[in-house]
Formats: sequence, structure tokens, C-alpha cells
Amino acid sequence: MSFSISALLLFGLLLAMLIRSKSLGIGSALVAVLFGYYLSRTGAAAPIDQVMGALGDAIPDLDQ
Repeated sequence: MSFSISALLLFGLLLAMLIRSKSLGIGSALVAVLFGYYLSRTGAAAPIDQVMGALGDAIPDLDQ
């Protein structure tokens, strides 16, 4: 649960920064979609949570 809250905060901040800088592209669209899924907690949120959890677990293992 703590990872999904921090991911929600991260995607919200990234989305706000992308909107302020008026940069449009694939990256901003991906951030907006991920933020929307975390915010609405639809049926698609569970697989996205699993992928984000797996990425969160894999990132610390990259420096080994």
C-alpha cells in the first residue's frame, strides 16, 4: 500500500510538471494514464500495481 501511495504522489508531481512546461509527447501521456489508473483504482489497476511493484523490487537489485 505504501508503494502505491508514493507512486500516486510521484505520478501526480510528474504530471503537474509536464503540464506546467507544456511538453506534450508519449512520456506525458504515459504519466497521465498511469496517474489516472492509480487515482480511479479501476480493474486494470491491479495488474499495473503488480508491474510497478515488480519494478520497485527490481530497481534496488540493479546495482548488484
